[in-house]
Amino acid sequence: MKKLHKIKLSTNAKKIIILCSMVGLLVVTGVLNFILNDDFLSKNKNNEDLSNLDNTNTSTMTTFFASYRTDRAAQRAEELSYLNSIISLEGASSETIASAEEKKMSLIKTTETELVVESLIKAKGFEDVVVTMTENNVNVIVSATELVSEQVSQILGIILQETSYTPSDVVVITYS
Repeated sequence: MKKLHKIKLSTNAKKIIILCSMVGLLVVTGVLNFILNDDFLSKNKNNEDLSNLDNTNTSTMTTFFASYRTDRAAQRAEELSYLNSIISLEGASSETIASAEEKKMSLIKTTETELVVESLIKAKGFEDVVVTMTENNVNVIVSATELVSEQVSQILGIILQETSYTPSDVVVITYS
């Protein structure tokens, strides 16, 4: 009988393995998303019925918004993992750790604010919406063919109430 040798890994090596595994899972998720969306769209292109065409547009919109959220969540998880690895790094300076902790808290706050704003906009009757916030601006993608000025005002009002951005920082885009 052969003896199995246990390999002892340093904490940094373990973190690198975990980070590489997460990146690998992210790549697999992206590939599967691409393959499944491509199969779905190619099957629906063969249907010429107008009612199926409307369903395809709705499905495409749903797929876009769901895919966007999935990609955003995966990117944020990767960023948080990276920041956590910096925070727990044994040889990191106190300034580096403090900076990573500050960025982590900022990322968490931004994510929470985006979710709140998205929910409030949906509560106003919009079918679906995605909000992304950067240091300089807010991008809002709304599931609609067009927006009237009253709807844009509602969206802008929510953003101004929930954030510290100015009206010139807000970009509202329709997706249909």
